[in-house]
Amino acid sequence: MTDGSPDEGATDAPVVYQLAPECTVEDIEEGEYYTATVNGVVDYGVFVDLSEHVSGLLHESVLPADYDYDVDDDLVVELTEIRENGDLGFELADLEDYTVEERAFSYERAAAGSLDGRVGETVHLEGEVVQVKQTGGPTIFRVRDETGAVPCTAFEEAGVRAYPEVGLDDVVHVAGEVEERDGALQVEIADLEALSEGEAAHVRDRLDAAVAERSEPADVEPLVEWPALQELYPDLKDVARRLRKTVLESRPIRMRHHADGDGMCASVPVQLALERFIDETHEDPEAKRHLLKRLPSKAPYYEMEDATRDLNFALEDQARHGQKLPLLLMLDNGSTEEDTPAYETLTHYDIPIVVVDHHHPDPEAVDPLVDAHVNPYLHGEDYRVTTGMMCVELARMIAPSVGDDLDHVPAVAGISDRSKAEAMGDYLELAREAGYDEEFLHDISEALDYEAFWLRYSAGRDLINDVLNVGSDDERHRELVPWLAEKAERDVELQLDSAMPHVEHETVESGAHLYRIDVENYAHRFTYPAPGKTTGEIHDRKVEETGEPVITIGYGPDFAVLRSDGVRMDIPNMVSELNEEFPGAGVSGGGHLVVGSIRFVNGMREEVLDALVEKMADAEIDEELHSTLSR
Repeated sequence: MTDGSPDEGATDAPVVYQLAPECTVEDIEEGEYYTATVNGVVDYGVFVDLSEHVSGLLHESVLPADYDYDVDDDLVVELTEIRENGDLGFELADLEDYTVEERAFSYERAAAGSLDGRVGETVHLEGEVVQVKQTGGPTIFRVRDETGAVPCTAFEEAGVRAYPEVGLDDVVHVAGEVEERDGALQVEIADLEALSEGEAAHVRDRLDAAVAERSEPADVEPLVEWPALQELYPDLKDVARRLRKTVLESRPIRMRHHADGDGMCASVPVQLALERFIDETHEDPEAKRHLLKRLPSKAPYYEMEDATRDLNFALEDQARHGQKLPLLLMLDNGSTEEDTPAYETLTHYDIPIVVVDHHHPDPEAVDPLVDAHVNPYLHGEDYRVTTGMMCVELARMIAPSVGDDLDHVPAVAGISDRSKAEAMGDYLELAREAGYDEEFLHDISEALDYEAFWLRYSAGRDLINDVLNVGSDDERHRELVPWLAEKAERDVELQLDSAMPHVEHETVESGAHLYRIDVENYAHRFTYPAPGKTTGEIHDRKVEETGEPVITIGYGPDFAVLRSDGVRMDIPNMVSELNEEFPGAGVSGGGHLVVGSIRFVNGMREEVLDALVEKMADAEIDEELHSTLSR
């Protein structure tokens, strides 16, 4: 015999194949010769292994009468038959001279995202391990390729880690049987191995190219013709591309949003779009629960409390569920200097930050800490382009199929945030065509605000979807909204009955009306409406009552809520000036040109409020910011 290449003069010697351990029946053919190892001797013959996955019987009828073999003996056999039931027939090879060649494992690579109809089949996958989760039973490896991600299970023994040499981010080959469990597809692993560095690099290049192609957002036209929004479209497309890529890479997304009407009009459509995209790209129906979390933020900036909680959960999920650290998506929040301490905490970890917001930004403080920042102020626009308006377009770029559910949402966002944009008429008309008159849109806004108060730190996913009618039951929505709006209106009336007699009034130098209310002492606490809403309701009544420029301040021991109509207030600049004038006051806060809030230390309340009133008295009257509220 010869090993490898035949000796000179033996070029016509038959070939005996030595199978790689991973080879299966797909790698063998009838009439070929193979090296084999005895794995068992019985009365009726000898069992032999050609590889880890190919075995068969040399029946006593094809063996010499005096055969005498032991386990682990090496033989050369001829494959004579592959039967319909999968059994293999062998005979001893009668060869005097032959050449041995290694046969590498060859397989047809299956697509992780296209396993429907293949239950019971053995498949081969190549991809990246994006999650390793140890359960009380099997180990679950979530593997992604160009087409999607699929859970692959391996069982060593209960609670014991299978294939401990394979870890997160490894590029692997999986061989296993497709099975269905609880309505979802998974692969039961027969063999799992990490690819060599060269093979892994080739697979990564293939995955990167596919992800780049599939990350491209849908090419959609804005819902309304509005140059201010069109200016933001390239930035929104970049964010949509980044979010789609994050999903394709099976990286979790942790979404934070301001807990008000505009914040929910921003986050709920994006949540729906991301969930649909996750369903399209992941075989596991539970994937969206692991990969996406929406959470409200009560403060108008990213508090250290929220950041610490988010980081703690992310690290726990990484340790417990084998997940990557998440991307943080900030909506209707995240543009101000007050956000930077929390962001700086996250820079110690691999947590990208993406911001879509319409509060007056501080790009010099924020932009070095975030990976993307979309804000109308960065394009010469202002708060009138609400975050909800932007995020409806963002959601349509991520998953165009959500479009039919969202035509009314930009109008609700604009009403919730008192937008005076020229496009509001177009958004209201779009909502009317979808079956929403303006009065009902106001009811939706009030119902959102009411539920946000009672939900506090809970996302209230299904309830908020019902209120906003995004991915919800329309009949239930139409019944629920008026009921909630009526309860909200009743609670507001009770609050204002107590508060209005204590509202103080003066006319400032600019001619604007200034109203002040101590909401800590002259409004009910720990109930709806909260101080900000109470101040806003008083403000709206005074605007309707006077028809003239109005400024309203609702204050407590260490905070003040600010509203204006027809007066241009630069609240971030006021905060900076107050900090310079009162170094020990600890002033912080922010907002838009017409709405905002600040905090300060209790002992400096009188000085800060007096200085704040002086600054408001000097604020410019701006008719473009004036509107008489009516329904």
